[in-house]
Amino acid sequence: MFRHTKRLQFEAKPERPDPVYARKLQELIGGAYGEMSVTMQYLFQGWNCRMEGKYKDLLMDTATEEIGHVEMLATMVARLLEGAPATVTAEAVQDPVMAAVIGGMDPQQAIIAGGGALPANSQGVPWNGGYIVASGNLLADFRANAAAEAHGRLQTARLYNMTDDPGVRAMLQFNLARDTVHQKQWLKAIEELESDGLEVSIVPKAFFDEEDQEHNHTIWRLSDGTDGATGGWTEGDDPLAYLTDPEPLGGPASAPAPDPALFGTYAPLQDLKGTVKSQARSTAQKVTKKAKRAKKAKKATK
Repeated sequence: MFRHTKRLQFEAKPERPDPVYARKLQELIGGAYGEMSVTMQYLFQGWNCRMEGKYKDLLMDTATEEIGHVEMLATMVARLLEGAPATVTAEAVQDPVMAAVIGGMDPQQAIIAGGGALPANSQGVPWNGGYIVASGNLLADFRANAAAEAHGRLQTARLYNMTDDPGVRAMLQFNLARDTVHQKQWLKAIEELESDGLEVSIVPKAFFDEEDQEHNHTIWRLSDGTDGATGGWTEGDDPLAYLTDPEPLGGPASAPAPDPALFGTYAPLQDLKGTVKSQARSTAQKVTKKAKRAKKAKKATK
């Protein structure tokens, strides 16, 4: 059950209207890391949580707060749009400079929302439920939550620097503080999940015996960069080995011959030539690599 309180969690009053900034602020409502995303993310994580108690309560408390953040931002957008569009706007755009400025406003805010906020991002793209993460595994979800709050705080900080309106800035200062708290709480909840013995650092805490033991401790260097091997991940209690010249382990990435009824372009002879050439190249690389290893081992024994 949810109840709505008519008062905002924090004040949302701009000093003056600014339709262009209202469009920018839409990102914090309906963007991938906006308040609609974290609201639905935490709600579904809470609803899908199979354990009653502190973790579910934390999810539902935060989810409900985020609904209030959507309301704050929607109210701010409506107030930033006050007086736009109007007949004065139509007259103003006759001046090329003013037309360019007002052109930054999202016309959908006027045409569709009647001068209010939209469930969309700053480009008018509708919010998408695919933005949310709710896997049922609390450790995986809490890590996603911490990342979502980090991106949300980053975007809020950028928007803070795009306005000098004291009323807008005051609300964003509050939002920044709440994003800080939420990052802290998810990071602490991650630690607590592990200390409670509910999860380990790798998600899920299963199938360690089933996985390929040869490939669960190596990083493949597959870019031109050479500094990856200098990172701390190659040291410590459970170091990861850096493979500097890894070879592909599978065969040619060839799709099977197409169904004739689909009329795909295909030549059996060309397909065969490509497969043979690829296999020969792979064999030659393996022989060369084996020779290098033997030469290196021979030097080491001297």
